[in-house]
Amino acid sequence: MTVDLWAPRASRVRLRRIGTDGAPGVDLELDAATDGWWRADVELVDGERYGFVLDDGDDLRPDPRSRRQPDGVHAASAHVDLAQHTWTDAAWTGRQLAGGLIYELHIGTFTPEGTLDAAIAKFPHLRGIGVTHIELLPVNAVNGVHNWGYDGVLWYAVHEPYGGPAAYQRFVDAAHAAGFAVIQDVVYNHLGPSGNYLPEFGPYLREGSRNTWGDSVNLDEDAVRAYIVENALMWMRDMHVDGLRLDAVHALLDERDEHILAELARRTDALSAHLGRPLTLIAESDMNDPTLILPREAGGYGLTAQWSDDWHHAVHVAVSGETVGYYEDFADPEALPKVWSRGFYHDGTYSSFRGRDHGKPIPAEVPAWRLVTFAQDHDQIGNRATGDRLSQNLDDDRLAIAAVLTLTAPGTPMLFQGEEWAASTPWQFFTSHPEPELGEATAKGRIAEFAEMGWDESVVPDPQDPETFTRSKLNWEEVTGGRHARLLSLYRELARLRREVPELTDPAWPDAGQREVAGGRVYRLDRGDVTVWVNVSEADVTVETDAASEVLLATDPATAVIPAGLRLPAVSATIVRAAGEGAR
Repeated sequence: MTVDLWAPRASRVRLRRIGTDGAPGVDLELDAATDGWWRADVELVDGERYGFVLDDGDDLRPDPRSRRQPDGVHAASAHVDLAQHTWTDAAWTGRQLAGGLIYELHIGTFTPEGTLDAAIAKFPHLRGIGVTHIELLPVNAVNGVHNWGYDGVLWYAVHEPYGGPAAYQRFVDAAHAAGFAVIQDVVYNHLGPSGNYLPEFGPYLREGSRNTWGDSVNLDEDAVRAYIVENALMWMRDMHVDGLRLDAVHALLDERDEHILAELARRTDALSAHLGRPLTLIAESDMNDPTLILPREAGGYGLTAQWSDDWHHAVHVAVSGETVGYYEDFADPEALPKVWSRGFYHDGTYSSFRGRDHGKPIPAEVPAWRLVTFAQDHDQIGNRATGDRLSQNLDDDRLAIAAVLTLTAPGTPMLFQGEEWAASTPWQFFTSHPEPELGEATAKGRIAEFAEMGWDESVVPDPQDPETFTRSKLNWEEVTGGRHARLLSLYRELARLRREVPELTDPAWPDAGQREVAGGRVYRLDRGDVTVWVNVSEADVTVETDAASEVLLATDPATAVIPAGLRLPAVSATIVRAAGEGAR
């Protein structure tokens, strides 16, 4: 095999093999090639430890494209022979995103064991709530034992405590056998604060340019762009995943004619054609810019979908009444109908949180499923002061409304682990940086962020405290009892309706509206002959509807079609279908 290494900052490069006893073997000198590349022919066996030594020093550095770091990100890499796994998914034809239901999970906290193999055992639960796509928070190698995953420094390696690359292959294979597509969350906008040796090899980072999380990735360099694109293709080609969620793409600073996102989309489309199955790219962006999802022939980047924080904010305010910080603008009574029917709330409107006009309209011809919509996700929970879920602040009636809003929305709905049963466990921000000074800086940074939202700094848990991680693990024992079982039953019923009622997966943007009533508001979403009614007021309300309307689902059993119309109990949601020829 040929070892290729981009290290333009080195004047000499050696590959050091580590013996089975841990002792360094003979160093192999790499030959300098063009454009900062170094090469050598060497045969490594599966599991063999190795690393690189730069210049005339003696410090071992892991392979920037390492597939496995069994002893952590500061230690030697281990060669991985991917052919050791025999795939059983040859008949897998993939899943398109349209009509899908995404489930976002974090391997370390999804099960008590916190491993990829343990997560496989929960597939029957996910099938029961109609999940089609499993979205994994980042699994790349990070320093420490537990982490959200966004501090990764070796993008090609699977975090060893999760089970490493072999367990990842087993997970994807089992997911396909169970009918799930796998979406992998990847971070290309920054590198973590510990274990990042890439700058010793070459200019991976752009000097003097920083984003929220650290130095910007240097997209001016061809080799750095290739490092990103080849990583993306690696997940989909070698690990058989069905798509990627691209973290915070607004932090990818690129001035080239073909933006890195357009390049990723183009290369992904080519791979999809070759593999004969759909491959999905979902962007997280706070720019509210439809350019991401417009076709490349229309001047867009050609990504499959993007997250909609605006939809989250509008729903959060509607069900909770919270209006601090970035939620303030969404107290507008028209916020929820607007995100229902037009996708973005801020589509060129003034954002008080940002202090400027923000966003652009989504063209009407863009299908609604290209927005991923959610009432809860890892960021919107974990970036609260105490990592509190809606289930820790709302009663069952309002949680039921959130469920109906999520699973009847015109976008592609996404659930966050445990949401479907009103998990009582928080999802808090946790780290395990071995460096005390880094842990202290992380904790201080979190407190500074919360000051902007007006939250009490004294209740912020220490990210470095192991209990912060332990508290965030799901408690599966509570699933079958009390309120948890009742809400889970509702989610299952809603997922069934999405599968059986075509109006609920229609890609067309729907009509929506609201009206003031005593003690609150009533919202209406029309999806063909199906109407979703949401009464967030504290009073029963009667709304006009066809006398022959059929109630498909009601969160309150007192809901009824009466001669005067449809009676909506206080704090409830109802899905009805008009009956008869000519019904709207």
